Amino acid sequence: MLNKKSVDDINVNGKRVLVRCDFNVPLQDGKITDENRLVAALPTIKKLIADGGKVILCSHLGKPKGEPKPELSLAPVAKRLTELLGQEVKFAADNEVVGVNAKAAVEAMQNGDVILLENTRYRAEETKNGEAFSKDLASLADVFVNDAFGTAHRAHCSNVGVTEYVDTAVVGYLMQKEIDFLGNAVNNPERPFVAILGGAKVSSKISVIENLLDKVDTLIIGGGMAYTFMAGLGEEVGKSLLEEDYKEYAVNMMKKAEEKGVKLLIPVDTVVADDFSNDANFKVVERGGIPADMEGLDIGPKTAELFANAVKEAKTVVWNGPMGCFEMPNFAKGTIAVAKALAEIDATTIIGGGDSAAAVNTLGFGDKMTHISTGGGASLEFLEGKELPGVAAANDK
Repeated sequence: MLNKKSVDDINVNGKRVLVRCDFNVPLQDGKITDENRLVAALPTIKKLIADGGKVILCSHLGKPKGEPKPELSLAPVAKRLTELLGQEVKFAADNEVVGVNAKAAVEAMQNGDVILLENTRYRAEETKNGEAFSKDLASLADVFVNDAFGTAHRAHCSNVGVTEYVDTAVVGYLMQKEIDFLGNAVNNPERPFVAILGGAKVSSKISVIENLLDKVDTLIIGGGMAYTFMAGLGEEVGKSLLEEDYKEYAVNMMKKAEEKGVKLLIPVDTVVADDFSNDANFKVVERGGIPADMEGLDIGPKTAELFANAVKEAKTVVWNGPMGCFEMPNFAKGTIAVAKALAEIDATTIIGGGDSAAAVNTLGFGDKMTHISTGGGASLEFLEGKELPGVAAANDK
């Protein structure tokens, strides 16, 4: 069990609190086009304001590659946060992030004030976890709060390095939720525990499959990676996505599942198309019947029913990766069916970040899930059973 100190375990009254948030939001012509991440950060920020902390926010945005890029400035975020919080969020416009503006602003802070630093990736040391920048950040603060799960799998200055130079490092509410659901639900699930893995490649999910085979009661494989399993069984997959080098691996995983008494399900029918486009001609074919000149782009209706039935009795479900090319309406039915099945069951439903989170939100099932992870790469590493540097760096209870 991961047991980290959180913002509820400390008293920040009168203290300078550096909060690492995930404000990596999409910008178009200086306007924020999706503010989910800002809204998600508010509970932690409000808690620290209410406790009388001097709140100093920091985040990266995009990939400025260690130099100031005006189009990746966090200035629009400060403006929008001011509106969302109903109080001024002062922007410290220093290209070196911790510069004269930031120092003066922090110096002048009263309890409950909020400032936002410039994009942490304006500094080249950030992604290399360089000591100088970590010390600069720490010099502003007495306490560090990490609430950015999306970068928790990376050891950077603003989430790991800085913790070496402050006395207290804790997690915010968003991070706490990720640890509770992703970290602990996977290691100590209420059973039956079902994992649904989709997405394109077996190779990118190997460690996840191996870790989950030791923990789940049922493992469901859909999406592009299913074709490697089918090919491993000697079935024709036509022009479908296939990783030749991983066929044997897929077969071994099926054997391993059988030995462990884990039910491993792969599709029993497939929606195939003559082209990779929504306008392609498509049809449903039975297991093993993919024509040589066509490719599978979604699970078929029988498979959708099979997968939906497999989660009916579950008490914990983790889902990572779509069942087909859900961005094309004609090949989104499988992903919709799985999302709908999860929305209807009485269980802890955890959606790994990335494409599955996008699919669930786009399809309007977001509010029916127990937890939707905010980090794609980070959630995958959690499911692999890895220790995440950004989580490990926080103080234990």
